[in-house]
Amino acid sequence: MSEVFIMDTNADMGARLRQIRQARRKSLKAVAELAGISEGYLSRLETGERALDRRSLILDLANALEVAPSEITGSPIATLGELAEDQSLGPVRLALLAVSMGEPQGQVLPVEALSARATGLLDAQRECRYAAVGEELPALIRDLHASLAAKREVKQLLRLATLVHVQGTQAWLMDIGANMDLGWQAATLAKSAAEELDEPVAHAVSAFGTGFGLLGAGAFSLAKRTLTAPEIGTRTAEEMQLSGMLALAKSLTAAAEKNESERASALEHAAELAEWTGEGNALWFGFGPSNVGVWRMSVALEAGEYAAAAKVAKTVNPEALASPTRKAAYWREYGRALARLPKQQDAAVMMLRKAELISPARIHRHPFMRSVLSELLTRAKQGAVRRELRGMAFRAGLPA
Repeated sequence: MSEVFIMDTNADMGARLRQIRQARRKSLKAVAELAGISEGYLSRLETGERALDRRSLILDLANALEVAPSEITGSPIATLGELAEDQSLGPVRLALLAVSMGEPQGQVLPVEALSARATGLLDAQRECRYAAVGEELPALIRDLHASLAAKREVKQLLRLATLVHVQGTQAWLMDIGANMDLGWQAATLAKSAAEELDEPVAHAVSAFGTGFGLLGAGAFSLAKRTLTAPEIGTRTAEEMQLSGMLALAKSLTAAAEKNESERASALEHAAELAEWTGEGNALWFGFGPSNVGVWRMSVALEAGEYAAAAKVAKTVNPEALASPTRKAAYWREYGRALARLPKQQDAAVMMLRKAELISPARIHRHPFMRSVLSELLTRAKQGAVRRELRGMAFRAGLPA
């Protein structure tokens, strides 16, 4: 049996939400007021009729009930892996553990050989070839840190370690739905490498990974400070693209914090930089006007502005996105938006299906998608679209 970590269904989370509320002896009205939502909306969340699909909403409910967010979303559970990449989760975990103990037990190799392997891995990650990434990642982690321990070509290896652990290790763990703590280990390794190297680009790459880890944990203010700290500049195309990615991450954090002015300012800054850079892919970030559009969708969704997200989607050409992973994100976010709009459920299912065809893990394992699929199941009518939906739900491990 291999391990995968997934959130519970909409109904499971709703039932848990109600159970916690009742155990706290709080009324629907009291919790709804504390969370800043209507009593009816809270009731629909508890029955599974509405999806818990925003970080800020989950955090608001957790604060209202005085519990950790994980009490509502459910502890990650182990289940039989259904995707090929699941087979590599154990070896990646052991590699991270070995490195954290200072005993990577890898080969000492020249930086050129490690760089070539890293390039292949990061390309595979952006192409959603997660099984290939999982096969290569454990050995690369061990060899990279064994080579660092040998104190040869240290600066080049530190740059490589920072990039690999954010854009490879952490990104892969997030995409396959692994436990958040594993992703945090990867972000911590990147941060240590960046601090030892002490170069602006490495600090910026590390800040992006650390900020995302904090955002996922609900530590919004810490995430904002982390993302704001790097002084990367805009002298080169690479620096502009990195600055743009940090601005996009800040905008998502601001949306989670419900800070509309900071959210708008960060998005505007990213859009201005994208006009200068055009469509790019420095350090595998895929920054450019099209990707800014996808982030605008994500930010609007985080703010609960579903119609706005769908409107932005119509302005984005998904074929202009730098990689399959960003195209999958576009169709997924478009589907999330349409799922909450009147008479758009069928279109939402088809958008989500397009995302699934590119990257099954980004539908089956994304922390919000199981909740969205569960909500759609409660409302979908009979017919071909419902069959597509039931198929996706089944492949995501939901009762369908």
